[in-house]
Formats: sequence, C-alpha cells, structure tokens
Amino acid sequence: MALRLEDKKAFVKEVNAVAGNSVTAVVANYRGLSVAEMTELRKEARNAGVYLRVVKNTLARRAVEGTDFECIKDTLKGPILLAFAKDDPGAAARVIKDFAKGHDALQAVSLSINGQLLPASDLERLAELPTFDQARAILLGVMMAPMTKLARTLAEPSAMLARTLSARGSQESAQRKA
Repeated sequence: MALRLEDKKAFVKEVNAVAGNSVTAVVANYRGLSVAEMTELRKEARNAGVYLRVVKNTLARRAVEGTDFECIKDTLKGPILLAFAKDDPGAAARVIKDFAKGHDALQAVSLSINGQLLPASDLERLAELPTFDQARAILLGVMMAPMTKLARTLAEPSAMLARTLSARGSQESAQRKA
C-alpha cells in the first residue's frame, strides 16, 4: 500500500526526531526474513529499548538529514531497517547481532556512533560495549580498588601477628606432647 504525502512527511519527521535523540544507529539488510521473524525482531528491539523501523531508502535519507547519522546516507541500498539506540550505545548492535546469530538473512550494512560511520564488521565491537549499569559497576570497582587495597595493607600486620602467635602456640603444644 502506497503512503500518502502527509504520511511520508510524518514518517520522516518521526524518524528524524528519533535519530536526533539517539547515540547509535545500525543499518541492516533484512531480505529473506519472514513476517513472523520480523515480528520477533521488533519485539526483541522493543524490549531492549531500541527504535527499529523498516524504511524506504529515499525516506531514510531524508529522515537522517541534519542529524549525526547523515553519514549513513550512502549505505542505504536495498531493503533496509534502521535501529536506533537512545541511551545504551550498544543496545541496537546487540539486538541485531543476537538476532542474526539464528537468522542468516539479517545482515548489518553499516553502523554509526555520534556521527562517525563504522563498517558492519564493527558490529560485534559495538555490541560488546557495557550497558550503563555495567559501566557504573566497573567504575565503582575501579574507584574502590585503592581503598580495598589500603584496608588489606593496614589489616595485614595484625593478621600476620595472629598467624605467627597461633603457629608458635601450635609448635609449643606439639613440643609438650613429645
């Protein structure tokens, strides 16, 4: 069914607004996926907080104009879908990567992060970026490491003394029995 001009304008405006508020975008070729598989992919994307749309190339080119993702315009060829991640930079890449494991028909074409075009081969690298909560836990671990090490260092002399006295006591007990 063909879209009316007003529908096309609204669609372009919607995708442009999403692209303007996103940090990463993934362009993928979906040729060969069934309707049921596409529905499953959309569900996984929605659960991960990823905006996923099947877009006509000309509308996609217009939608990314004026955004950081204008660099992907040359890669928009064939039947494509756009996946945008708003908060978690690796979310869109993780959804596409995980779904592509079981479905060979889904293939990443290009990626973009903050206006930088990346080849499809970098999909795995982008997907391995930690989530916000994981990054926060890593940072907390790095910040707490010096304090933990200091506490262990300060506690070690008294622990060493206790082990030495215990060993000496065990040694004297063994000598009395002998």
